[in-house]
Amino acid sequence: MKIGLVGSIHELGWEVLQSQGHSIIEVTNFTTSNLKKELADVSGIVLRTAQMPNEVIDACPDLQIIARHGVGYDNVDLNYLNKKKIALGVTGTANAVSVAEHVMTFFLQLTKNINLSDELTRKGKFHEKGNLPSFFELYQKNVLLLGFGRIGQAVAKRCLGFEMNVYVYDPYVSMDMIEENGCHSISIKDGLKLADFISAHLPLNDETKDFINVKSFQDMKDSCVIVNTARGGIINEQDLYNALKDKKIRAAGLDVYNQEPPPSDHPLFNLSNVLLTPHNAALTLECRMRMAIEASETVSFYLKNKENLNLQNIINRKELGI
Repeated sequence: MKIGLVGSIHELGWEVLQSQGHSIIEVTNFTTSNLKKELADVSGIVLRTAQMPNEVIDACPDLQIIARHGVGYDNVDLNYLNKKKIALGVTGTANAVSVAEHVMTFFLQLTKNINLSDELTRKGKFHEKGNLPSFFELYQKNVLLLGFGRIGQAVAKRCLGFEMNVYVYDPYVSMDMIEENGCHSISIKDGLKLADFISAHLPLNDETKDFINVKSFQDMKDSCVIVNTARGGIINEQDLYNALKDKKIRAAGLDVYNQEPPPSDHPLFNLSNVLLTPHNAALTLECRMRMAIEASETVSFYLKNKENLNLQNIINRKELGI
């Protein structure tokens, strides 16, 4: 069977597909017209970050599965896939460690003044360290996790390692499961008031769009640090900018944005209390290898070897009756 790679993946992913006897086409021109042309005869697609329009899906009569090289799937229309009886896979276990480490890096960087300390040292102002803003510990601080999937759980484990108090808001996860992981279930209202740190791990959908907004910031401590490595639309960026500018919260760390890449005149670029990275939390070498393998296995096993398929990686398994 023919597999389309929409975007480049690590060579280990190629090896998985080739070992199962698939032919492969890699597509790097993501215009709709080219995708329709190049993918017309594929049975499966490994999709990185390019948009997958419905008209491209219509142009692929043999398509049975799209596997995201990642966990988010806002670049494909899930409802349309359900209508067409096409499976949607994600790399559910591949990126949790990498993203969780990125979250902890944000927490540490934003509380230890690492950038300012480095700059001061390089400029020969070693003895002016007393002029730096106050440093803060993670020890015994309260962290609120919004979402408790694989990434949220990986973040919780690392926060507990720093002896933080971990609170979880996730109405779709049982209190027992949260407590079994050493954490505390909490309402969103109480969690926002209690948190010294907040980390978002929600999917982006109609329910979570602008989940953190001006009203949320009003409930937070002015010492709160908020981090988003999930999807940009979860936090209202204008409300975040206002909260940071007006010192309603201490700081923020963002790996994701409403528009990617963000415009060069984005107002957040003018603030010193926000740390920004280019949606690369899951781009460690180890994570890219795992995602390539997992996405390729999901496509291959779905098409040829379902008994080896990890059904938890198929988002619409219930809709497909598998």
